[in-house]
Amino acid sequence: MGTLITVAPTGAESAKADVPALPVTLDELVSTAKECEALGASVIHVHIRDAETRPTLDPGRLRETVTALRESTGLIVQLSTGGAVTDPEDARLAVLEAGPDMASCTMGTVNFGDDVFLNRWEFVVGLHLRMQQLGVVPEYEIFDLGHLTALQRLLDKWGLPAGGHVHVDLVMGVPGGMPGTTEALVACRQAMRDLPEDTTFSATGIGRSTIPVMLASLSAGGHLRVGMEDTVTYAKGRPVESNMQLVARAVGFAQLAQRPPLSTSEARTLLGVPA
Repeated sequence: MGTLITVAPTGAESAKADVPALPVTLDELVSTAKECEALGASVIHVHIRDAETRPTLDPGRLRETVTALRESTGLIVQLSTGGAVTDPEDARLAVLEAGPDMASCTMGTVNFGDDVFLNRWEFVVGLHLRMQQLGVVPEYEIFDLGHLTALQRLLDKWGLPAGGHVHVDLVMGVPGGMPGTTEALVACRQAMRDLPEDTTFSATGIGRSTIPVMLASLSAGGHLRVGMEDTVTYAKGRPVESNMQLVARAVGFAQLAQRPPLSTSEARTLLGVPA
C-alpha cells in the first residue's frame, strides 16, 4: 500500500509576523498547493486567513478558496471545521456549505495549550450528520485515546460517513492531548480494532514529535500529515522555509518505507471521495 500524504500549510495558531513563510493569502495558498501536489501530497487541509492575516471562517472566502484550489490542482480539498479555538459552533458547522471534498470532525474536547478546544457531543453528531447529507467525507481528528471510543459510539448510532470509509487522523503532541510517541500510536492502533475493518489512519506529530510520529505511523501501516500548521521548525534551531520542505521529507520517508505517495486519484479511491 502507498502512503497518503496530507499537507496542512497554515493552521490558526501561528502569526504571519512570527512566521513570514506561512501561506496566508489565497495566492500563497494556491502556489503552495501546486508545489506540494507536484512533490507527492494528495490532500490539503485548509485553514484560511482574513485581509489582516487573522484566522477566519468567512463563508465567501471559504468558497473562493475551495474553487481556486479545485481549478489549480487535483488535490482533495479538506476544510477545517475546527477553525480557531474561539470560533462558535454555528460558524464551524457552516464551513461545510463551502462544498469541500472532505472536512475535519474532531471527536472530543481537549486542552489545547493554555486554551480549551471544545467539541460537545451534540456538535460532533451534528457535524457527522450534516456531512452525510452533503456528501462531504470526514476525517475524524483524534487528540486522545478516548476519542476513538467516541468515534465507535458515533458510528454505531449514526452510521458510516459519506463515502462509506472511515479515516482518522491521530493528532499527537498537542500540549494537553496524547503524546507524540510510538507507544501512544500503538495504543491508538490497538483501539482502532473496534472500528470498521478497513479503517485507515494518518498521524500528525506536533512540533518536535513530527519525525518520531512519521516513522511510527509508517511502520504501523499508517499515513502522514505534515505542514506548517503543525510545526514551524525543520530541525533544532532551523525554521521551516516552506511547506514543500516538509512534504519532501515525508515523501522521502515514505519511499524509504517502500510505500511511495499515493496519487490524488488513488487517494480518492482509498478515502471514498468522488472524482
